[in-house]
Amino acid sequence: MRATLIVNPYASSVTEERVRAVERELGGAYELTTALTERRGHAIELAREAEGEAIFAFGGDGVFNEVLNGADGGQLLGFVPGGGTNVLPRSLGLPGDAVAAARRLTSGRPRRISLGRANGRRFAFSAGIGLDSQSVRRVDAMGRREDGRRPGDLAFVRTVVGIVAASGWRLPDVLEVKGRGRGALIAVSNEPVFTYVGLVPLRFCPDASFDLGLDYAALASPGAIRIARGFLLAALGRGLAGLPGAISGHDVDRIEVVCDHPCPLQADGEDLGDVDEVVFECERDAVSVLV
Repeated sequence: MRATLIVNPYASSVTEERVRAVERELGGAYELTTALTERRGHAIELAREAEGEAIFAFGGDGVFNEVLNGADGGQLLGFVPGGGTNVLPRSLGLPGDAVAAARRLTSGRPRRISLGRANGRRFAFSAGIGLDSQSVRRVDAMGRREDGRRPGDLAFVRTVVGIVAASGWRLPDVLEVKGRGRGALIAVSNEPVFTYVGLVPLRFCPDASFDLGLDYAALASPGAIRIARGFLLAALGRGLAGLPGAISGHDVDRIEVVCDHPCPLQADGEDLGDVDEVVFECERDAVSVLV
């Protein structure tokens, strides 16, 4: 079988030595062609042009998201962890080490999964407006360290605290989930883990599944205590739905959100810019991934 390996050379733990090692593992099962990304959005183009029966992506969740947006659904997809968080390969049961994951992928089984869309942009595991999307933007603005790595989990924690503190320890309602009510934030999940803090998975919508539609949870005017309790419940795997002022949905195909003013939107940890309105949709049975 022929396959294309798309590599983000700027990802946190991608080195030339690891690229060669991943190529050796995958090359034992595939006739492999490697392509390096050069800019944001380049992996979308490379995935659209990829020849062969399979596409592998080596990098972080950003390049995984781009490959999903370039793939047509007819090729097998495999994800090799090379970023800081690597939510998607971890959610698919792959090892955290790139070489071990590549080795596992050569004998992996295909699984058909659904994807989400945010204003047409595909996402694999999560999207949102509010505290998460603001944090993504602020951490992105910090740039990379001298070793090329992005800021770690501690930077995100500090950013979240800073955003809540700047709002007077209570987030104002800035959006409306059509037909359901108002909120300060909304978290949309296509699988249980929204993100990780180190080894701890945060499950804002623990009943979400790659086999079903989208789940979501929105909170109205949460204060610091309710926000902290929400993170604790997410870390315990119990989600946000039980919090006071929460509205939620399970296995839905469409969620329409209108913002009071332009708000940041994120999908799979990628800043998609400011939006006035967002339509979250489920694309059922979208792609085949190796697990």
